[in-house]
Amino acid sequence: MQLPIKVSEDSREPIYHQIETQIKTLIISGQLPPDTPLPSIRVLSHDLACSVITTRRAYQDLENKGLIKTVQGKGTFVKKLEGKDKDNEKLKIAMYTFEKAIQQTQQIGCTEEEIIEIFDKVFKQHFDQKGEME
Repeated sequence: MQLPIKVSEDSREPIYHQIETQIKTLIISGQLPPDTPLPSIRVLSHDLACSVITTRRAYQDLENKGLIKTVQGKGTFVKKLEGKDKDNEKLKIAMYTFEKAIQQTQQIGCTEEEIIEIFDKVFKQHFDQKGEME
């Protein structure tokens, strides 16, 4: 199985964290349902052209957070999340995404008022086009 993950060496975010965040998003969104087998650490590191150590760190962090489980001799699988755990993870991902966007807009010199105006504009455009949240 090949995961729809892209990493960027140009990002200020470490590659292991990029991998972890993207897999977490796939799990929380339901694109990777419970018991879905994940690629081995070696296969994923090859697919992403990064080191085995980097991929291992992402998997270890995901396992420590209770999102995946490794079964000796069988592989690594997505764990089933209970409703509250899934909601908490969803909130963490959303907050992280907004925090990152705010940091980037501040880095280019946007004021608080400009950031709010931009958010409102993007939010309205999204809902005008889609009619509902994706």
